[in-house]
Amino acid sequence: MDRVIYLDHSATTPVAPEVLEAMAPYHREHYGNASSLHVYGRKARSAMEESRGAIAERLGVRAEEIVFTSGATEANNLALVGAAYSSAERRHLVTTAIEHHAVLHTARWLEKLGYSVTFVSPDSSGRVDPQAIGEAVQDDTFLVSVMAGNNELGTTQPIEEIGGLCRERGVLFHTDAVQAFGKVPLAMDSVDLLSASAHKLHGPKGVGLLFVRSGVRLTPLFHGGGHEGGRRSGTENVPGIVGLAKATKISFSEQDESAPRLRALRERLIEGVTRVPGSRLNGHRENSLPHIANFSFEAIEGESLVLKLDEEGIAVSTGSACSSPDLEPSHVLVAIGVPPAMVHGSLRVSTGRETTSEDIERFLEILPRAVESLRAYSPFRVGESDVH
Repeated sequence: MDRVIYLDHSATTPVAPEVLEAMAPYHREHYGNASSLHVYGRKARSAMEESRGAIAERLGVRAEEIVFTSGATEANNLALVGAAYSSAERRHLVTTAIEHHAVLHTARWLEKLGYSVTFVSPDSSGRVDPQAIGEAVQDDTFLVSVMAGNNELGTTQPIEEIGGLCRERGVLFHTDAVQAFGKVPLAMDSVDLLSASAHKLHGPKGVGLLFVRSGVRLTPLFHGGGHEGGRRSGTENVPGIVGLAKATKISFSEQDESAPRLRALRERLIEGVTRVPGSRLNGHRENSLPHIANFSFEAIEGESLVLKLDEEGIAVSTGSACSSPDLEPSHVLVAIGVPPAMVHGSLRVSTGRETTSEDIERFLEILPRAVESLRAYSPFRVGESDVH
């Protein structure tokens, strides 16, 4: 088998060599606890604060507005739960039906605690109407949470417009920007809280951030030594933070060149895949992140197709890798009205820094044969579901 072609960058990305190089000294020589007063601690503290400042500069925000976390799941939980616990009189949350489980499950947990939640539905492309968000806001709404770009579809949301509506109503606005961070420009002036994760942009796993606009009150999830300005206790992951800063620098500096390149690869994917009989694109063709494309295929199961492609040296996924072992239908595809017979036949293809046009052509060469092979054993026939 030739080299495996990795087309699952939305699940995670390989750590960039420059990131590994930047992190290495803080595993070996400068391994101090950033709270220690001796030279080892001061060196670690200095690296951490330099990283905080560098990330803030890229985002155009203040350094003290960056809170380091263990990743986006923690950041999302801190945003939702922290805002809920800080709003004694407001007990209502607005979010969408297609959020990542780190937001959806947190919202459901808040419901069990007596909070009310409105889940706004998107249109058939996965796009949320800002007016629908505005109409969902109530007098006791403490937070609106809408992701910047969907992790399964790639569809982007009108964050700037939604943020403006929230500001008019005096409601905090949070966005899960995990897939968008470093890929597309972010309307930081429109958000109060923003989550990101290093491992989605060629950084290390186990580290992320939450942007918290000055003046926003959050009750901490963790209690202990009062790290991160009292907002996130726990010894800081200095090597990871340095890696996050380096990955942020690389992705933001390459964004103007990488986004058009990735978008061209996405267009070629859509052109080639939708030629397969009984296939459809899920999500918006234009209003999308440049690196994600989602398709459904009639009369096959997505998991079987993933395994078949894996045998051929192609690594893709059916949707969110965080829940891929769960064979429940994708809540995202259900929410946008994908025909039931095709919900289970989905495939997410996501490109990255090292993806080439040759990789895409190889994928498009193998895919039709894999689909045809699986359909030969399917009890269903192409044309039995509503393909469009």
